[in-house]
Order: sequence, then structure tokens, then C-alpha cells
Amino acid sequence: MQHLVFLSSKYTLENVPSMSVDWVGYGYAALVASGGVMGYVKKGSVPSLAAGVLFGGVAGLGAYRTSQDPKDIWVSLAASGTLAGIMGMRFFKSRKFMPAGLMAAASILMVGKIGVGMLQSPQES
Repeated sequence: MQHLVFLSSKYTLENVPSMSVDWVGYGYAALVASGGVMGYVKKGSVPSLAAGVLFGGVAGLGAYRTSQDPKDIWVSLAASGTLAGIMGMRFFKSRKFMPAGLMAAASILMVGKIGVGMLQSPQES
């Protein structure tokens, strides 16, 4: 992204790196954390609350790190990959979409988003 910068009474164009915010990652983190809270509110499940807050926090950290450096995807990938595996197994055992199927699907989509981002070539400015 180019910005006009005022330098010694001249306007010049200077390449300024633009920071892209990982909105999808933050949304995923909020979904995971809110799922844990809902499990606690509806069923009184303390393990759901703890896992939701823990994994939501790790996913949020991953989104923050990806926002700072788009190549730093490892925390996000670890959180979403782990949840995809755990919730995918729970979904196949229970065959219930809520909550395991929803979280498995969201986690698989997040892993896919990260994978596509890894495969895209960096853009030159």
C-alpha cells in the first residue's frame, strides 16, 4: 500500500507495509471460546468451559501473531488442527452436529484457510 508522506516540504510516495488483521482467525477464536461458555451455561460442563477458553485463547493468540506476521501461522495451525482432530472424533462417535460437528467443521475450514495461505506466493510490492 502506498501513502503520501510529507518530507522536507516535498510530497513523496513511500512504500509502507500494511498490516492485515486476521479477522477470520479472531472470529474462529471467539466461536471456540463462546462454545465453551455455552457448554457451561447449558449443561454446567466445567471441562467445556475450560477447553473452550483455553483453545479460544490459543486461537486468539494465533490470530494476533498472524496479524503481526502473516508467515507466523504455527500457533493457529496447532490450535485449529488439534480441535479438528478432537472434535472430528467426537462427531464420528456421537453423530451429533452440535457441538462436535460444528466445531470440527469450523476447525477444518480454519486449517484449510491456513493451508491456502501457505500455498499462495508472497506478493511483491
